This record gives sequence, structure tokens and C-alpha cells, in this order.
Amino acid sequence: MAVAEQIKQGSILGEKRKADLLSFLSAQGILMFFLICMFVFSLFSEQFFSQGNIMTVVRQASIIGIIAVGVTVVIIGGNLDLSVGSMLSFATVLVVDLHDKVGPAEAILIMFAATLLLGAVNGFLVGFMRLNSLIVTLAMLSAIQGLVLIYSGGQNVDIADPGATWFSEFGRGYLFGIAVPIIIFALLAIIIQIAMSFTSYGRRIFAIGGNPTAAVYAGIRKNWCVFGTYLISAFCVACAAMVLGSRVMGSQNNVGQGYELLVLAGIILGGTSLLGGAGSIWKTVIGVLILGFIQNGLLLLGYPYYTQWLVTWVIIILAVWLDLANKRKSLLVRHP
Repeated sequence: MAVAEQIKQGSILGEKRKADLLSFLSAQGILMFFLICMFVFSLFSEQFFSQGNIMTVVRQASIIGIIAVGVTVVIIGGNLDLSVGSMLSFATVLVVDLHDKVGPAEAILIMFAATLLLGAVNGFLVGFMRLNSLIVTLAMLSAIQGLVLIYSGGQNVDIADPGATWFSEFGRGYLFGIAVPIIIFALLAIIIQIAMSFTSYGRRIFAIGGNPTAAVYAGIRKNWCVFGTYLISAFCVACAAMVLGSRVMGSQNNVGQGYELLVLAGIILGGTSLLGGAGSIWKTVIGVLILGFIQNGLLLLGYPYYTQWLVTWVIIILAVWLDLANKRKSLLVRHP
């Protein structure tokens, strides 16, 4: 009996250790991977930890980060937004093309209004028509890209005199020694994090993503909340387009192609669950920076650009596996 009891206790202890390890990997596994990569990159490149390189990486990651902040809200609410890449192309082409025609201020206002309208279409179809967000935003990705080509006639657009406009400040300017894109990224992250953590709207979004049926029975107007998440996502895309167009002072008609994958990679790296109901803006910021530093490290080590896509794929698979494993563990704890 004593031997059997010891075996039983040992089995229970082993299961507990396994659960603790899984929980630790789910919470800190990506961070550990990031620290290991940072250490390896610093061994092979003296430039990696230089102040100039760090600020460059954060500045380059800010456009992806600005979009990711908005998409995180959509995913916490239990939906997806795959249209952000094409929406970025549309918004950037629009603001650059209108700059010389109506002036920078008017171009920015028109671009924001048009981008919010596209977000409203997404929000209406998903929130009020109750269509699948994956199908809707995938279709919108194609439709918006077609809209860009129709509007631009397949031609790239440029600002005639980049040096004579204040529009360049959004992408090239500095404030108190900090690049303006970084400041915009930080401000958006702070504002939306506060809204998601300390307002009733933020709590409703978490409730809808966690258990939509219970949220409806609790009196939450799910359709309007979902509609609002897509407006937030579109607003962030418009901010990113303003920064991108200002930095390049021109735009290709497919400039946003592939951004949806990078945005999702950063969000998943930050631990936001694709199943909805869990996530954090701060963690998304960390996830985007992790992705940016890993890509920068690969370039400094001399690897070709396409290697970044392979590494991104591996990181996404690892992060999703950890998320699903953690969900299964939680279900087992609740329903043994």
C-alpha cells in the first residue's frame, strides 16, 4: 500500500510539474526565445545593441505596431481583420495623391473619413449582418486592393515637392529627440490600453470575445460593440498610412501587401488569443518589438530578406501552439 501511495503521489507531482511547465512556457516562452535570440545576435553583431540601431528598429516597427494596436481590439472581441494590408495601401495612396490637389490638412481629413468608412463596412457586415469575420475581411482585402488600382490607375503616386510641406513631420520628424512615428505609436497604445482596461466599453469587448452568448444575455449590445472595434482598427490604419505616406512622400499601390501577416504575427507573439476574450495592448507592443528585433538581427547577420518570412512562420506556429495548449489546460482544470 505504501509503495502504491508513493507511486500515486509521484504521478500527481509529475502532472503538477508538467502543468506548471506548460503554464510557464505559455506565459514566458516567447519572451525566453526573444532573450536567447537577442543574446545570440549581440554575440555576432556589435551594432545590434547600439542606440542608433535600437531607435531605428522601434521606428520601423511603429507602423506595424500602430495597426496591430487596433487589430488587437478586434481579436479580443472574438473576430479577425485581414483587410488591414489593403486598407493601408488605399489610405496611403489616397493621402499622398490628394496632398498636392487639396492640401495636406484636407488630404488627411478625407483619408481618415474614407478609411473609417471602409472600417464601418467591415463592422456592419460582421456586427450587424453577423457574417464570419474571416470571410468578410478576406473578401474586403481583395475588394479594397481592387479599389486602390481603380483609383490610381495602376500607377504609383508621389508628392511633387517633399521639402516644402509640413506633412513630412509625421514620418520624418522628431519631437524632444524622439521620432514622431514612435510617439504616435506610444500614444495610441496608451490610450487604447486605458480604454480596454478601465472603461465599460473595454470590459464589454472582453466579455463578447470570451463568451458571446453570456454577453448577450447580460444585456450587452454585441452588434454595436463589434462595429466599434472595426472603427478602431480602421482609425489605427489611417494613422499608420499618414506616417507611412509622410515617411516615403509617395506610395506604391500595393504598399500594404503582407502587412496583415506581420500584424497578426506581432499580436500572436504578444499572447493575444485568436479565440478572443484575452489579450493586452501592452503585450502586443512587446510582440511587435520582438518581431522587429528578430528581423533586424537576421539582416545584421547577413541573412537574405526572405529568411524573415520563414522565421515569422515558425514563431507564429509556436505561439499559436502555446496558446492552444494553455486553453486546453484551462479547460481540463475547469472540467477534469
